[in-house]
Amino acid sequence: MGADHGITLVEVAPRDGLQNEAVHLTVPQKLELVARCVDAGARRIEAVSFANPARVPAMAGAEELMAQVPRRPGVRYAGLVMNDRGLDRALACGVDEIDVVAVVTDTFSRRNQNTDTAGALALVARLVPRARAAGVPVTVTLGASFGCPFEGEVPLDRLRACLAAVADAGPAEIALADTIGVAVPRDVHERVALAREAAPGTPLRIHLHDTRNTAGANALAAVEAGVTVLDSSIGGAGGCPFAPAATGNVATEDLVYALRRSGIDVGHDLELLRDCARWLETVLERPLPSALLAAGDFPDRSRQAG
Repeated sequence: MGADHGITLVEVAPRDGLQNEAVHLTVPQKLELVARCVDAGARRIEAVSFANPARVPAMAGAEELMAQVPRRPGVRYAGLVMNDRGLDRALACGVDEIDVVAVVTDTFSRRNQNTDTAGALALVARLVPRARAAGVPVTVTLGASFGCPFEGEVPLDRLRACLAAVADAGPAEIALADTIGVAVPRDVHERVALAREAAPGTPLRIHLHDTRNTAGANALAAVEAGVTVLDSSIGGAGGCPFAPAATGNVATEDLVYALRRSGIDVGHDLELLRDCARWLETVLERPLPSALLAAGDFPDRSRQAG
């Protein structure tokens, strides 16, 4: 892959990593998670969701958290927005980026957002210009871009139409999400190429879940395809409350290891990432799927004889 150092990881543990957990972190615990992510090298962090806490209780306290996040040079915080009211809340509390989701299949979209895909795309068309007018860039994530738990395979023509509609809204970035972890590297290459054709000039980002143990390979495939922004989550925490059997994201520490061994330094401290993952396991009261937690770095100097 060469020594390209232009890869950015977006740390999603504070939002996507926590939204489906049985244990709901307090605001001080969320703040510690965010601070640990920053200390370990994260510079783009999806910190909060402005979804209705009645639907996603784990995401309560967004305003309180945003009022306390560490404001360091170069660190940007994103908030997930589901509607106009959510955008109002996000802008009022000073997020640096807005995330909006549109799911590419109607069944999943209705379960996730109470509207079909056309309705979700109409929301994108309304929210993106509002946020842009306020000076806040928007990433639009196309959920279930690689497959749907209810409708199965997602046809390329369906994804192409969604990409074109999103591009018309003028977001700063489009993310293709493997929400249920069904993709393989061939799919990544194919759909990244499709996105470049359907949304020319719009930067691309990839959001991968490791449900079927393919997220690491898919992340490297995305980098090979020229994608420079990848989502990841400390410890591999994550899941979608509206998708059956949707397990965690690609673990940040696993991805940092794979990229580093491929000659790509993303500026993260691997030991601090592992420390954070161990801490998060304790708080969540369950083991996390990160491979680096069990196996450690290589070479692992702490295990070598003096």
